[in-house]
Amino acid sequence: MFGMGMPEILLILAIALIILGPKKLPEIAKSLGRGIAEFKKATSDFKQSVEVDNDFKEAKETLQDMKRDVEQSVRDTMAQGAATVNDNDFGPKEDPRADTAKKDATEASPQESFESPAPGQAVEKAKPKEPSSNA
Repeated sequence: MFGMGMPEILLILAIALIILGPKKLPEIAKSLGRGIAEFKKATSDFKQSVEVDNDFKEAKETLQDMKRDVEQSVRDTMAQGAATVNDNDFGPKEDPRADTAKKDATEASPQESFESPAPGQAVEKAKPKEPSSNA
């Protein structure tokens, strides 16, 4: 204790006995013992409060991590939902088979396809087909 061995402690007790006297020495030793016991108790209480604070700190960090994870999940879900809404046009939907039918009709009659005239050329109006008389 404090780098003192048994001979040093006995020397200090002998000097205290000479200075304080045999009547006061037991009272002082008793109060010194109580003081040391209170100091130990206060130290252990402080250690426990520090440990509790550390436990609360760890729990708080865990809760904050969980909060960040939940917030990130919500943001990701919202972003996916927004992307889905943007991808899905809520306007009238066309049947994909109709696009194929239009494409087939365009390929079948290339004469009817629209070609833009070169600059400076007159635009000819399409002539309606005359009905054939097979009667």
